[in-house]
Amino acid sequence: MKMTGIIAAAVLIAGSGLALHAAQSQQPVVKRTDVLRHDLDVSGREAIQVRVDFAHGVAFPPHSHPGEEIAYVLEGLLEYQVEGKPPVTLKPGEALFIPAGAIHTARNVGSGNAVELATYIVEKGKPLVVLGLVAPVN
Repeated sequence: MKMTGIIAAAVLIAGSGLALHAAQSQQPVVKRTDVLRHDLDVSGREAIQVRVDFAHGVAFPPHSHPGEEIAYVLEGLLEYQVEGKPPVTLKPGEALFIPAGAIHTARNVGSGNAVELATYIVEKGKPLVVLGLVAPVN
């Protein structure tokens, strides 16, 4: 009887872990893939390029960068909201300049996945993304 209880508990624990893994794998995500990182001739600055994949309906939370960003849309439709400016929706082939330190968000508003190539000119040694900021209100 005691062994049956132990086996039942083990099965429940294993099942819970599998269910959690399945739920996590189905949650929408933003995937960032580093493409390039290179020092600039300007002291203390570097250029960084990152491919950012947005699952359907996903938004990247309010954040900023320690330098300028140029967001170039490769696929899908992305809506950007930059503090102090009205929201803008970009399609493939369109780009947006985001000033250093500007709090902004990006959201996939298309019917499928969306992808951007983000190019940053930033202060070397600082975190590239600063999260936990208040969303821009326009």
